[in-house]
Amino acid sequence: MPSHTASTSRSTTTQRQTGTRKSARSAPKDALALLRADHDAVLELFDKFEAASREDQKQKLAEQICSELTIHTTIEEEIFYPEIREAQGEDAEDALDEAEVEHDGAKKLIAEIEGSEAGAELFDAQLKVLGEYVKHHIKEEYRSIFPVAKKSGVDLDEMGERLQARKKELKADLAQRH
Repeated sequence: MPSHTASTSRSTTTQRQTGTRKSARSAPKDALALLRADHDAVLELFDKFEAASREDQKQKLAEQICSELTIHTTIEEEIFYPEIREAQGEDAEDALDEAEVEHDGAKKLIAEIEGSEAGAELFDAQLKVLGEYVKHHIKEEYRSIFPVAKKSGVDLDEMGERLQARKKELKADLAQRH
């Protein structure tokens, strides 16, 4: 009986892994799924930063967090927010205005973090505040913006393809600068 459980567990794990790989290669994610995946990835980086003890680890994670957030805010501001605003008008106005203000605050913190280094006096505090800011922003997007986007009539699959393409461009630009 135990060997059956172990075999079933391995089989389930393999299916899960295969399914994940397969879905990553198959049809592109819609805009909301892509943005959710970005959120999950950056939250995981914040968790890793919190757990890190060495300055070199913290520096590398901080750089990743800043890069991911810079790319994410850019695709939201260039594509997602304007198109949802246009499609939904006043229904989305307040939530999108607040999201843009939150982005501005995050960008200021990102600039401070990028101008600093692990071990500097406020470095850890800046990352902690940025993480809290991002968690709040994500919660607001899920509560106020994503539901509006779902009923907007915007082709979220097509938008997801454009968001992904723009992300790829931005990552290549960042890679060239570093």
